Amino acid sequence: MKNTLSCFFLLSLVVPLLASSVDNKVYIVYFGQHVNGEKALHEIEKFHLSYLHSVKESEEDAKSSLLYSYKHSINGFAAKLTSDEASKLSEMKEVLSVFPSHGKYSVHTTRSWEFVGLDEEDGHSSRKLKIGGEKLASRAKYGKDVIIGVMDSGVWPESPSFSDQGMDPVPKSWRGICQEGVAFNSFKCNRKIIGARYYVKGFEAEYGTVNATEDFLSPRDADGHGTHTASTAAGRQVSDVAALGGFAKGTASGGAPLARLSIYKACWAIPNQPKADGNTCFNSDMLAALDDAIADGVDIISVSIGTDEPVPFENDAIGLGALEASKRNILVVCSAGNNGPDPGTLTNPAPWIITVGASSVDRAFYASVKLRNGLSLQGPSITPNKLKKMYPLVYAGDVVVPGVARNLIGQCLPGSLDPTKVKGKIVVCITGAGLRVGKGLEVKRAGGVGFVLANSESDGDDIEYDAHFLPATTLSYDDGITILEYIYSTKNPMAKISPGKTKLNYKPAPFMAEFTSRGPNVVDPYILKPDITAPGLYILAAWSEASSPTKLPFDHRSVKYNLYSGTSMACPHVSGAAALLKAIHPRWSVAAIKSALMTTTVITNNLGNPITDSYGNDANPFQYGSGHFNPTKAVDPGLIYDATYNDYLLYLCAAGPDALIELGSTFKCPVNPPSTLTLNYPSFAIPNLVTTVTFTRTVTNIGRPKSTYLFSAEPPLGVDVKATPNILQFKRIGEKLSFNITVSPRYDVAGENSDYGFGWYSWDDGFYHVRSPMAVYLP
Repeated sequence: MKNTLSCFFLLSLVVPLLASSVDNKVYIVYFGQHVNGEKALHEIEKFHLSYLHSVKESEEDAKSSLLYSYKHSINGFAAKLTSDEASKLSEMKEVLSVFPSHGKYSVHTTRSWEFVGLDEEDGHSSRKLKIGGEKLASRAKYGKDVIIGVMDSGVWPESPSFSDQGMDPVPKSWRGICQEGVAFNSFKCNRKIIGARYYVKGFEAEYGTVNATEDFLSPRDADGHGTHTASTAAGRQVSDVAALGGFAKGTASGGAPLARLSIYKACWAIPNQPKADGNTCFNSDMLAALDDAIADGVDIISVSIGTDEPVPFENDAIGLGALEASKRNILVVCSAGNNGPDPGTLTNPAPWIITVGASSVDRAFYASVKLRNGLSLQGPSITPNKLKKMYPLVYAGDVVVPGVARNLIGQCLPGSLDPTKVKGKIVVCITGAGLRVGKGLEVKRAGGVGFVLANSESDGDDIEYDAHFLPATTLSYDDGITILEYIYSTKNPMAKISPGKTKLNYKPAPFMAEFTSRGPNVVDPYILKPDITAPGLYILAAWSEASSPTKLPFDHRSVKYNLYSGTSMACPHVSGAAALLKAIHPRWSVAAIKSALMTTTVITNNLGNPITDSYGNDANPFQYGSGHFNPTKAVDPGLIYDATYNDYLLYLCAAGPDALIELGSTFKCPVNPPSTLTLNYPSFAIPNLVTTVTFTRTVTNIGRPKSTYLFSAEPPLGVDVKATPNILQFKRIGEKLSFNITVSPRYDVAGENSDYGFGWYSWDDGFYHVRSPMAVYLP
């Protein structure tokens, strides 16, 4: 039995037994956990080198092949190996697994914090010992001295969002550094950005040296993504900012504006590809970043990165590092991914991570196209340009050059429009092939004065805001049909386009973004993911001045703040909120913070109706998890579902293929480990309910000393849910009480189709309402 901790872990990843190869590739060699006191830090690298030396021809060869020696996240190293060398290492006694490094990971506000009520008074402020009427941010001292590590594409340190004016000296507990590099010296760090590092060895092993025209070999951000996420989590309050064209004007602020930031750049521009395609992040580089973040002394790690497809625990670099972070009580918050609306697309599924989906705020941007017949059609746009008078209106399919493929007519692809037919006109283009902004650029090239982007039938009512180069707006599929009918109903169709305007108090909000990745959790279907949703649609935050607002090669505009969308934007909202909770409750565990955020969410919109998707259909916990986060309530949740590092190890004993694997000298799997369902998680999922299932949960009272909670449930159709006991009576703060939840199929209720159903269970004492979601599949 191997004396290693594992997780991803209770695994034995088989290295492909390929023919002997002289082609070196980067592999991660994994030994399990670092056992406390087992080796000093300087000895760990020697230990790793000894294994490398055993398969390399010389000690010098071993040293030159070593990229990273992981000392804090996992016990392992990344090195350049041939397939034969990797195979030999995988067969050694203490090696748990060997797997290839890859770059399949990618990077997945003036209104958003106001929308979630961060400036509202604590809903429970009337309680004794509470500061009556005080707002959450001020009560948390705006996250003062909580340290958020942001793993992303770097930072643009000159942004006003990262000013350290008025901030206290760097906490003495800080152990990080400010790594210098291209266009980034130690003076770029300050009392706000207290640390900065970059990790490029895995990337360069695949692509070669970073191209100076595409990225900075330093913590500096050439993309914008990292700057945006860092400022969303903890940017300073900056007044009178706006996106290109003056949209979303207001005061930009992160959730925890006095929290400190440490930047870990592990994502890089993909060579010879447009920035709009996103960055790539190698797991060997990310593990090194997580390793240093743990050692540096961060409190929270914000990771807006994920894979295109779900990966098992044993191959999950973010999850590997996050498990060890949880041991140090460092909370890791991750984005769910942008591969919706298909089910089962969610990434970052580990239960010790907070996984965040993306939803909207109550702000929209609209421009109108007014037709000469008096009809006005309104659609999303962040284009400030306007047309003061009516211009001829044409459909792109009628003004193409000869030879355009029939299936591409109307798409406004580069070079497809005939300038002799387009000059001085407004052109209606159809979504589909090609870039949305690029279609407008083609209209401009051909001499058009404005354009209307009409959704194809497959895009329906999907909302997209684009920073176009011409007066423009986007129309739904139905409105697109309307404008085409008008064009063909008159001899001289005419129109004009108004400038885009910002609309506040938009209803309904929030709604779920179409792109947000969905459950079920295909890695472990018993863990309901995502955990929560937060604003991720068109969030205004700081931006890299080395990148344009669209990140497209033909866009040479520069902005200091930009509107951007993705679960990447939702993730730092939760990171910032978690920093506030950490400031108020420094002794809370990572599981307690997660529980508080999950059980206090909102599941209705600003119309008082259930949260919907972007098409108006009711959304469900596979989209929003427990609901839309509500930081003000999370500070005082009443009850919490707590869990320890050892609880996660027990979970992995059950999740792994071999329950008898010895995880380490300080922890051993029981012969019969408890079910994964017994992990003390606020929510639950049952992927195949054919008979009664019973599991245990434990809640800790952090609300009122003497309180009585009553159980209630709203189960899915065809399911019975009961709790034993169904009344919990607490006598003191900190008291823990357990209960069993029994879930049974109702055979008297026959469903038309086998599918997941969703419901809720709650504990209520008349003051606190502690709610959790459930997902149950009835075959």
